[in-house]
Amino acid sequence: MEQGNYRIEIYYTKEDFRGTVVMHRFDHQNLPIKNISIADNYLLNIPVGKEAIDRVAEALAQTVTQGYTINEPYMPEFSYAIEIGFLPGVTDNVAHTVRESIEDLLKIQCDHEKSVFSSITYFIDGDVSREQSLEIARELYNPLIQRMQLLSKDEYIKNKGMGFDLPIVSISERIDADKVSLNVDETELMNIAREGIKDDDGSRRGPLALDMISMNVIKDYFTEEGREPTDIELESIAQTWSEHCKHTIFAAEIDEISGGIYKEYIKEATIRIRREKGDKDFCLSVFTDNAGGIEFDDNYIISDKVETHNSPSALDPFGGSITGIVGVNRDSIGFGMASKPVANRYGFCFANPFDKKPLYRDKDESTKLLSPRRILNGVIKGVNVGGNHSGIPTPQGFVYFDDRYKGKPLVFVGTIGLMPKIVNGKSAVTKKAMPGDNIVMVGGRVGRDGIHGATFSSEALNSGSPATAVQIGDPITQKKMSDAIVKEARDMGLYHSITDNGAGGLSCSVAEMAREAGGFEVNLEAVPLKYPGLAPWQIWISESQERMTLSIPDKFLDDYMKLMEKRGVEATVIGRFNETDRGIVKYNGEIIFDLDMEFLHEGLPKKKLKTEIEIVKVDEKVFDVPEDLTDSFYDMMSRLNTASFEFISRQYDHEVQGNSVLKPLQGEGEVNGNVSVIKPVLDSPKGVVLSQGLYPSYSDLNPYRMAAASIDTAVRNAVSAGGSIDMLALLDNFCWCDSNNPHRLGQLKEAARACYDYAVAYGTPFVSGKDSMFNDFKGYDEDFNEVMISIPPTLLISSIGVIDDIDYCQSLDFKYADDLIYVLGETKNETGGSEYCAYMGEKIEGKAYLGNEVPDVDAEVNSKLYRSFENAMKEGLIASSISIERGGLGIALCRSALGGNLGFEVDLAKVPQSGVSRNDTLLYSETQGRFIVSVAHQNKEKFETLFRESIFSEIGVVKGNSSGIISGMTGSTCATLDLELMSKKYKGLFEGF
Repeated sequence: MEQGNYRIEIYYTKEDFRGTVVMHRFDHQNLPIKNISIADNYLLNIPVGKEAIDRVAEALAQTVTQGYTINEPYMPEFSYAIEIGFLPGVTDNVAHTVRESIEDLLKIQCDHEKSVFSSITYFIDGDVSREQSLEIARELYNPLIQRMQLLSKDEYIKNKGMGFDLPIVSISERIDADKVSLNVDETELMNIAREGIKDDDGSRRGPLALDMISMNVIKDYFTEEGREPTDIELESIAQTWSEHCKHTIFAAEIDEISGGIYKEYIKEATIRIRREKGDKDFCLSVFTDNAGGIEFDDNYIISDKVETHNSPSALDPFGGSITGIVGVNRDSIGFGMASKPVANRYGFCFANPFDKKPLYRDKDESTKLLSPRRILNGVIKGVNVGGNHSGIPTPQGFVYFDDRYKGKPLVFVGTIGLMPKIVNGKSAVTKKAMPGDNIVMVGGRVGRDGIHGATFSSEALNSGSPATAVQIGDPITQKKMSDAIVKEARDMGLYHSITDNGAGGLSCSVAEMAREAGGFEVNLEAVPLKYPGLAPWQIWISESQERMTLSIPDKFLDDYMKLMEKRGVEATVIGRFNETDRGIVKYNGEIIFDLDMEFLHEGLPKKKLKTEIEIVKVDEKVFDVPEDLTDSFYDMMSRLNTASFEFISRQYDHEVQGNSVLKPLQGEGEVNGNVSVIKPVLDSPKGVVLSQGLYPSYSDLNPYRMAAASIDTAVRNAVSAGGSIDMLALLDNFCWCDSNNPHRLGQLKEAARACYDYAVAYGTPFVSGKDSMFNDFKGYDEDFNEVMISIPPTLLISSIGVIDDIDYCQSLDFKYADDLIYVLGETKNETGGSEYCAYMGEKIEGKAYLGNEVPDVDAEVNSKLYRSFENAMKEGLIASSISIERGGLGIALCRSALGGNLGFEVDLAKVPQSGVSRNDTLLYSETQGRFIVSVAHQNKEKFETLFRESIFSEIGVVKGNSSGIISGMTGSTCATLDLELMSKKYKGLFEGF
């Protein structure tokens, strides 16, 4: 080992619980594993002596419980050792933190990318074979981003450990911009669009994700310019024109709607609502910035943005999800003059994590997709690390399962921000890059990670999907940058405009900000790189994380740069904005990019789309109603979509900023809530309510009603906690599939039409949104037969609102024995797409049954009920409140009981209903617009008076025991529930996850 090279291995001297956790992952394989020991390794390439390294090791180890070795192999009992580290160039957050710690400890400067690397060694003790050990290794690492080494004990001893192999990047790209000929036949032009620019060796660089119409428009532009495009120009146009960035389907002419469904249904709904609200309009910024903003009070603005990170999460769930959450954090920081992230939210749509059948991207075992369970665990961990390490609480989220998310999961991540209304005497939502301003890139450095991320996300996942599209966020670096900007630079007035480097990297952030000024000129060689050898086009479109772009006038530049240096944040001037209408990029003095800004932003040809409407009718199946529904209750409470996801909630810190009011786990029984409340301004009585609605199973039958139910649920959930319908805003996230298909476009149009109708009906404006149109998988099943798996058309409606006084807020759990139980709203025979229909189909026929009658939302009736509900909350008449959603009345009732550790007696004959003749339908219908509440006896008369114009009924009483007794519609008992057993069923499904 060379002078200055050190390998530090840190291990637990007492029991290491991590090994036990890893062992549990292999319980189902019955492998002969006795124990797993783990060592955390740090490979150092630092020119210091042994004494200094001893200090480093002592700083890295918790010496009460851990020991360490330096350049000596750790030797526990084991048969095989598996070392896993990152591939060269992949972001290694642990190594970055260790490097900074070493610099602080030893008062030295280390090379950013060549001095520190981390890895983990798993020591497998037991009678495992090499093949079994390889199988364990395949489950522990992802070859897209990680390297792995497997040694037997004899090999380990002979090799004196795992060795010292530094994963230093060594690349030699062409450092010039290549010209690309578009004067080729249509086949080659299409190949360039679908597979990328061809390199000298015949390989392709990755998808541009452009259609033939767009390619011909680009070809004509450069013909008029009298030259061929450079690769950096073509790549930049592809990023800017991608479905991910331009939302080409939402903007397209579709049937008779010339302006597109976004303009006609989403944007127009908000315009109409704001006009009708008049001076009560609380929207301050919608659809024009990185997030949407509403008024919190006289002094503050609340922002919100929900993004998706689906395609990267399918390849590397940890990297994809952590990049998603830190990316949407930057949307908050890039909103207006910069808002402070005060809360995160999440939503995960996964395949069945117990499904072990493999899928393959190609006819090759090496292209095996990660299992649903690995994707689930990786995604959850990524959002955990992204939020927890950034010091941002995560109080609200959900998880939903459907087998059709096996090819691509959906990963929704959102961030709520807080910003003063006025910053330096000006409106904080107004920003404008000015001609002459310096273009400053701040935060992380640029590498090859994330290249083609935007274009990759605009296509189906297949064998050609690029591994470079995966990036890994570094929340620690971003936290330093965020604090320096939001807590200091913003209020010092040191910049004119700010945005994040998300999809498309510098190519999009600089070009978008230049629209405020006119044009720009960038010197690309000034951009700091993670490692040498990147081609200019890669530097320009890389989506490497933790970066923001700012426009800073000369008079503030020195102060800004000194501030960033003081805070340990790298900032670099890379060019200037100007008042021309051109974008210029130079590399080593040579112009390699020269585009008209109007063409870059507005030159994309508009699509013309046609839809087909398909009426879906499912053969009716009549299932017998069991006389005793007790077992069905236990089964329904332990299904994937109704069971507790406490194992997720407990991983996410929701207390970190001290703003939690209504928490993710509610009541003594700690039941997952479907709504949360935070208090972003600690000395204010006001709060912010967060919730959502999502019903993918309804899409198969009626996408219009699916969207209506999603909006109604997002609104109702917020109201159930104390929110006001008059101070509630919505965000839409459409995740669709096969979106060139007229049938799928018909479903999309119907869902968007419902968004207009019900947002207007409730007076709840859309303030932000996002769409992801190609969530499909093209590949092979376990027998290598071709398959295409499309997600169910999925619409997430998120709600955010301001609560005047958090003392109004109420949780779902029953709180007092002898309180009266009420159902508000009428139950109908609406089980189409319900969890109960799926359950009965699986139970009797082995596969889910859809049913037919999807819940129909009556917004006029519901609005009246919701306003009465708001008044009852303000008067303190409601002791507990839960919105009835997935699983119906039965599931909601049990969740309130489990939350309060209190029993109940209810009479189904008293439940307000229309057209319902069965106990099971009454219990599990998913009719919208309903609540279950508990009310003290002394408040009975006043409560009932408030709801006299709505449908409601007292149906039972809270009991001080641990049983639930349900009488059926004919008076006889139809279910007797043991709540202790119910709790085990509810919380037991995901034990060990």
